[in-house]
Amino acid sequence: MHKYTLIIFGLLFVNLVAAQENAIKISRQSSDKEIIIKENKRIKIRTTDGQKISGRYRIEGQTIVLKDQIFELKDIEAIKRNPVLVSIFSTGFLIYGGALVAGLGAIIGTFVNPAAYLLIIPGAAIIYAGIKSPNFNKNYEQEDDWTYTLINGSP
Repeated sequence: MHKYTLIIFGLLFVNLVAAQENAIKISRQSSDKEIIIKENKRIKIRTTDGQKISGRYRIEGQTIVLKDQIFELKDIEAIKRNPVLVSIFSTGFLIYGGALVAGLGAIIGTFVNPAAYLLIIPGAAIIYAGIKSPNFNKNYEQEDDWTYTLINGSP
């Protein structure tokens, strides 16, 4: 029985060692911080030519593929995590809240006080903020001494 336990443990350990995943390692030399974003996670990047793209990424060789576009690490100016749950929650919350504020402003303005129509302005601003989909995660920019490297797992 002891032999079988050892064999099963050994097989699981070998599986963990051999199953290293591809990822992006973001590191800062001045503070020895490292952030690892595994492959197939949602990210938002800004390239050196000003293009902003978000979505799930994959690694092919020494490049990153995002929405069928190939990017080299030297062409990326900033990387930010973009989790889908946070995006949906913040966008939905802001749009719903803005519609609620604008609707209440219209109802109160109609039945109680015409000055309440001014609540439509902040309601529209909140809806616009929800449409632009804010992302409150940290932005890792090369200007701030962050460096990007690819971690390639075993085949």
